[in-house]
Amino acid sequence: MLNATWLETFTTLCEVGHFTHTAERLGMTQPGVSQHLRKLEAQVGKPLISQEGKSFTVTPAGDAVLSVGKARRTQERALRDAIDQDNPNAGTVSIGCSGSFALWAYPRLLDHMARAPELVIQLTAAPQASIVRDVLSGDFDLGVLASKPDHPRLDASPLTAEELCLVVPAGYDTADLNLHQLNELGFVAHPDGNTYADDLLSLNFAADYQGADSLRVRTFVNQIGQIPAPVARGLGYTILPRSGLEAYSERHKLDIVPLRKRRFIDQWLISRRGRSAFARVAAVRELIERRS
Repeated sequence: MLNATWLETFTTLCEVGHFTHTAERLGMTQPGVSQHLRKLEAQVGKPLISQEGKSFTVTPAGDAVLSVGKARRTQERALRDAIDQDNPNAGTVSIGCSGSFALWAYPRLLDHMARAPELVIQLTAAPQASIVRDVLSGDFDLGVLASKPDHPRLDASPLTAEELCLVVPAGYDTADLNLHQLNELGFVAHPDGNTYADDLLSLNFAADYQGADSLRVRTFVNQIGQIPAPVARGLGYTILPRSGLEAYSERHKLDIVPLRKRRFIDQWLISRRGRSAFARVAAVRELIERRS
């Protein structure tokens, strides 16, 4: 039998990809993470990772152990579901969504948790494709997508249509704005940035737009709440749904470019079929649906 604690540390390390960040997530020290890894390797009898400086790759033996770690999580999750399914205020609910939606949702989810001390809500900003995958696998209870998925094991309900906004530093001259000016300013990229750029920039700069891969990227941000920060400091422009913009604490440092053609994206709330039967998932689902 593999040691459950060591196995969970290794599984988290593979997910996070960084020893220090793994230690932070698990409330450990970095040497403690390394110690768990070495003990698990000793138990298995083979190295589980191959280190190259501060980065690492998982070995074939590590891949096999990682699959056991993920399977054990799924089994434990099923056990918790069986125990907690009738209590809307206890257990864990995991949600995958865009970073901009997370900006809107997280304060409301925290309010909900304050009223339910035994409830744990995990919110992850993730690309659309991985949200579908992780809802199907059970890693996410709920997901928010920009389009309705076509899958027989998913339930989907419409939330609202939200405007995509071209966001620039406050006071930036937007008169006769063109793509060349935007490229000089530089794109603040994020996990959904390329998709948003293809939607909005191709609509308004059709003659010059060559695709998101042709944009000059000034910086990339994958931290919830930080996507507008470089723009607020005059370091670039970005594209976000309006909710992600309005939730930013320094909104006064940002301007929305008045474009000739506006683009709205749908928001769909998804779950694996039958998942909303759990009371805690249904309660969080209802909270999100109230946004519309």
